[in-house]
Amino acid sequence: MKTLYIIPARGGSKGIPKKNIKPLAGKPLIQYSIDRVREVADESDICVSTDSDEIIEVVNNYNLEVPFKRPEYLSDDKSGTYEVLLHALDFYKQKNVVYDTVMIVQPTSPFRLRNHFLEVLDLYHENLDMVVSVGKSHQNPYFTLFEENKDGLLEKSKDGDYKTRQECPSVYFYNGSLYLINVNSLYQNPINQFKRVRKYLMEEKYSVDIDTPLDWSICETMISQGYINF
Repeated sequence: MKTLYIIPARGGSKGIPKKNIKPLAGKPLIQYSIDRVREVADESDICVSTDSDEIIEVVNNYNLEVPFKRPEYLSDDKSGTYEVLLHALDFYKQKNVVYDTVMIVQPTSPFRLRNHFLEVLDLYHENLDMVVSVGKSHQNPYFTLFEENKDGLLEKSKDGDYKTRQECPSVYFYNGSLYLINVNSLYQNPINQFKRVRKYLMEEKYSVDIDTPLDWSICETMISQGYINF
């Protein structure tokens, strides 16, 4: 099985300016993802997809070649991951390099270990659309999550007569860390339409996804307090 590891890193970031190259505990955020991918993949199979000259310079200085600069039509706030993946796959296909699977490695999920990659790869089968990393949710639609009905009143998101949260079925959230995708499935449907998806459960401390300054501060604290060790 031949896998393309894509690190999507758009230059624009409103919540945290220049987030992907902002130093986290002394090194650019994107470097955390590059370090881990290098432990499991040949560099020819690592693709940083970015529209930013600054990000390209940082990655090149880290001795990793950026194969292309992402076109403008895939670089605004509305650009979807689906189109970014297809663009990268088509780039390599034009060079007669064909991949069976693609793994999304988002820079905003810096806390991964080598074994996370290997265990996701072990779970994959060609009959699946995707293996995706998840966290176990503390909030549960059978117990603590509600929606407004047509009268503006709150109702539980899912029916179920449970007395405690512990009795409820477990629910999971995509933690944003690793997505291993069947390329054939990707050419047929976008990720949100996949039906044959298998989970890979990660510990809570590895499921942090940086979206806000608060998330950033949490990650800094986790590193400084020794919760994360590489």
